[in-house]
Amino acid sequence: MKTLLANQGLAMQMRRIQVIVDRVPLAVTRVGQGVPVVCLSATGHDAGDFAALAQRVGKQCELICIEWPGHGYSGQDHRPACAARYSELVDGVMNTLELGAAVMLGNSIGGAAAILCAARRPVRALVLCDSGGLLAITGAVRKFCALFEKFFAAGERGAWWYQPIFTVYYRLVLPQRSAAAQRRRIVAQARARAPVLRQAWASFARSDADIRAIAAGLNVPIWVAWGKQDRIISLAACLPAIRQFKHYTLDTFAAGHSAFLEQPDEFAEKFLKFVAGLTPSAEAAAARAIDPPVAARVPGLEIR
Repeated sequence: MKTLLANQGLAMQMRRIQVIVDRVPLAVTRVGQGVPVVCLSATGHDAGDFAALAQRVGKQCELICIEWPGHGYSGQDHRPACAARYSELVDGVMNTLELGAAVMLGNSIGGAAAILCAARRPVRALVLCDSGGLLAITGAVRKFCALFEKFFAAGERGAWWYQPIFTVYYRLVLPQRSAAAQRRRIVAQARARAPVLRQAWASFARSDADIRAIAAGLNVPIWVAWGKQDRIISLAACLPAIRQFKHYTLDTFAAGHSAFLEQPDEFAEKFLKFVAGLTPSAEAAAARAIDPPVAARVPGLEIR
């Protein structure tokens, strides 16, 4: 499918393709030209999250937006949703498309998936937006996740009150007016995506959801872009893990869970500055993205 995305007089062609990984049909939207940027959304979101960003950076970057199973135009998965599973699927898409060492932009579970991908393959840089995986899995975290798991389980079984409460909830997740159109689309899919949301929140309470050691071992440039109004994953709680990153910069935005969607102008300006600052030495470092001793301590990871 081909459509046109207008940007201040510039017409950019948007190309949607399908890539099958482990029997799962995944929709991939490609728009723009230049530096390849793999875009990974939060659970419950889709490629529409990145439309505003594409309008602003499409002359310099090609955004490659992968929609999670059961989201957007992607098919269903035969395995439960979690960051580790998503990272496997993303890895398969990147191999199929022969993307090489791309920039990876991940939001929420997409950030955790990007971290895990960067621990398996060369990447040019990471952009982590309100990323998952940066918290210790304490009793309080497990209780918080269990509450949301029950909420989405109610949506899955068709509870009458689920849709109106989800609508209110998403005004807290994406509070800025600039996100209103995408917020409405997400809310409209609330019931359809409830099963995947339940699976994802169940996975957040598991011990393997803590990937702080993996993130600390990455030897690539990382830009951390966080919403100051995020009520789901607070920056304060994740700062201790972020400060262990080897090469990072941090910016905050007047936004909730997705700054690139809620503050697209400010985000795009700082994003392009970050990408422009990626030096040849940073690209060379992508070839040795993992600190081998850290990778060796993480079950299931392979250095390629």
